[in-house]
Amino acid sequence: MPSADAPSLVIEQGTCYALFAYDIGLAINLDEAERHVTAIKERGRIRHKARAPHYFEYRPAPLRLIQETASLDFGDYRSSEAVEVMLYDFGAVTVIYRIPINGPFEGLLSLSESLYENERLLADSRHRLDQLVRDIRLAIDRPSVSPEVEDYLVFSVEHCSPSAIQALGTPFEPMFAHVLRSERTRLSDQEIHEATSCRISFSRDDTALIDWNAAIVFGEDMDDVRAVLDFVNVELLEMRTLDEQLDQALDQGYVALTRKARVTSWLPGSHEAALTQIGQLQVDSAVLFERVANTLKLLGDQYLARVYRLASQRFHLEAWDASIIRKLQTLDSIYGKMSDRATTQRMEVLEWIIIALITISIAVSFLPMTSH
Repeated sequence: MPSADAPSLVIEQGTCYALFAYDIGLAINLDEAERHVTAIKERGRIRHKARAPHYFEYRPAPLRLIQETASLDFGDYRSSEAVEVMLYDFGAVTVIYRIPINGPFEGLLSLSESLYENERLLADSRHRLDQLVRDIRLAIDRPSVSPEVEDYLVFSVEHCSPSAIQALGTPFEPMFAHVLRSERTRLSDQEIHEATSCRISFSRDDTALIDWNAAIVFGEDMDDVRAVLDFVNVELLEMRTLDEQLDQALDQGYVALTRKARVTSWLPGSHEAALTQIGQLQVDSAVLFERVANTLKLLGDQYLARVYRLASQRFHLEAWDASIIRKLQTLDSIYGKMSDRATTQRMEVLEWIIIALITISIAVSFLPMTSH
């Protein structure tokens, strides 16, 4: 637990955002989805702290829905009566719950523990997801709700006392680490440093601490940072989902490649089904990988680009990217070997046909000629 002699930090105004990201299909036609839902809706935008070129945006912008809901209790805290749902064109959906926070910062530890893998929120978000899929099914390309979920917490503190954000240094770090890790056990200095080491600020009045389970954001108008964290969480989900799909594709490809030759394997088109399946998996995976990687354009805002890099580092996205690229290359190699084997078998069949024709031609020449 945080030290009893730790300095006092009081939250005057803030919000905890509980994010739950899901994958519901290969792609979502956002314009079509917008016509099928009745909730309050708008297209997502990022508000910049400084001027940024016009190409700094989502491409295409996600669809943002606001749904009414009953308030939920989490100890001393209650969620708001509205749930935000974000739909991305590459098939991802994020369900976002808002929980107003105030009072001693130490109170966030119990909230963080309550929200860690919270069964009520998981069940509620899954229920909303199922209803959404039913409503917009016609707008989803190959609808298939993934069992995987990627959850994340963002503690956004707009006003606090003391208000000197940059002074929130070493004395507060153990308290921050406990909240970030949803951990009440007394943490080592190494663990505290690890939990609070990813820190970034734009001005002297804001700062963000980014960890793998949660983030703590101090300052006003930090929606842009939260939007980037939300997207990185979605990207992690898509990388996990894609990695699992590629594992299945590799297993299927290996089985098809090592399958013993059947009697009918020499017939024309006998390998087309397996080749088509592997090729389709290869194309789908590559297209999804590129869609996710190119949705958020950060070239125009150096600060948010740094936030994205820091969050990506914390979520180990580079390792996921490397794994996916390696598996795509392996899948391409399997496809190439299967195609080569099919070609070789077709050539062997043609050779045998030629040999048979030559044999028949020679045999016919030795047959006795009959005269009339």
